[in-house]
Amino acid sequence: MWLFRYSAPFGAGPYAEVGPVFTHVECPGGALVDRLPVELLNNPRILRAYNAAGQIHDGAVVEPGAFDRAIEGLFNDPSIEAVQVRSVSHGCFFFGVTRG
Repeated sequence: MWLFRYSAPFGAGPYAEVGPVFTHVECPGGALVDRLPVELLNNPRILRAYNAAGQIHDGAVVEPGAFDRAIEGLFNDPSIEAVQVRSVSHGCFFFGVTRG
């Protein structure tokens, strides 16, 4: 197992945070993917939308099956540059979605 620190992209000033990441040798996946990681979307999640300055602009709790619509809805606002997907219980960062 490896333990390292990570600062999620977007989130500046008081929103900047560094947290632990636990991983193991068999951990699948790469840094960039072209689809939402379904295995992380089987539970409700928090979506946090950030503008280009790294400020939280909007947020929502999203139920499984509604992620595509919710993320698309957030990106309908041209000021949104990124969306972070987080756990509901502890707010832990899972992954980010950036404007293409």
